[in-house]
Amino acid sequence: MTTRSAAAQGRGQARRAANSNAIEMGGRAGFVARGVIYVLVGALALRIALSGGGGKEADRGGAVAEIAEKPFGTVLLWILGVAVVGMALWRLSEALFGGAGPDEDKPAKRAMAAGRAVFYAFVAYSVLSFAAGDSGSGGGSSDKQSQDVTAKALEWPAGQWIVGIGGAVVAGAGLWIAVRAIMRKYHKHLKMSQMSQKVRRAVDITGVFGGTARGSVFAAAGAFAIAAAVKHEPDQSKGMDDTLRSFTDTPVGPWLLVVIALGLIAFGVFSWFNARYRKV
Repeated sequence: MTTRSAAAQGRGQARRAANSNAIEMGGRAGFVARGVIYVLVGALALRIALSGGGGKEADRGGAVAEIAEKPFGTVLLWILGVAVVGMALWRLSEALFGGAGPDEDKPAKRAMAAGRAVFYAFVAYSVLSFAAGDSGSGGGSSDKQSQDVTAKALEWPAGQWIVGIGGAVVAGAGLWIAVRAIMRKYHKHLKMSQMSQKVRRAVDITGVFGGTARGSVFAAAGAFAIAAAVKHEPDQSKGMDDTLRSFTDTPVGPWLLVVIALGLIAFGVFSWFNARYRKV
């Protein structure tokens, strides 16, 4: 067997592994886990809005802490963490071999999949670390982490530019997420033909409402990072919890946060629809 044929055979085996039932199950389990996290974050944000600002932090750390307090919470966290590992592996397979769909093999799509794989690997690590007893990992404050990272970045040469550009990227990503949700771009990733009319309506309600709310949170967080860069004040940077709480400072008071919180819950439900109907 020549070196070239051996390499081709190895690539074929790797591609078959990426397309295996195990990877598909991992991706679908990951969507379930993502849904759980967003539903809990939305519920925590709703509690903040209705209680006048109290309650646990409305971010991934708060969601993990909420699960940990439940009966068999540690077991549930292990299951959640392993499910997110499945999501990371599925995204990695998309980065290496391309995803389902006619345009998912493009370099830009693969690069985005790689970034998502890294992100979900970090989420999985933080959740599993918390389940293993490291309460400072999965339950860490997103606000403090954001401010610490911003403070270090501002100390670098051209740090203000780096933070400002990073904030602009996050804000732009938020707008991109919201616009794609409004345009229902997610249709091409779902098995729409397998849905009943009632299910399709529910998918569109949760997909548009949830995606717009999620994008709004990202856009606001990016705007705060830009403000931190312009003012050279790390405290201006906000994680998810402080970003969500900032919606209560608008003229409509806590009611905007109520809408955003319900939108995040809707996005969690939309993630569960993805677990069932996503083309994996």
